[in-house]
Amino acid sequence: MAQASSETDAALARVRLPDDVDLHARPAAEFVKAAMGFDAAVWVAAGEREVDAKSLLSILALGAKRGTTLDLRAEGPQAAVAIEALTQLVTSLRE
Repeated sequence: MAQASSETDAALARVRLPDDVDLHARPAAEFVKAAMGFDAAVWVAAGEREVDAKSLLSILALGAKRGTTLDLRAEGPQAAVAIEALTQLVTSLRE
């Protein structure tokens, strides 16, 4: 569930990769393309590593495997919208 703060234009969410999806080339590219569509800085974290959600190489370097919990964070005018959309995208990813 996404949380937003209009005072800082920031939003956070925690979402789990589906049990049949690794965040490899195709799903990662889909995620990055979606993140790039928002006027917000967006980051994604898996474990202790947090990376720029608009960088395909960074997303791939996370090595997120099926069932991994991802923490999404955004700042900017469209932060809440970005986090909501990216959360929905992650839950709908398919191999």
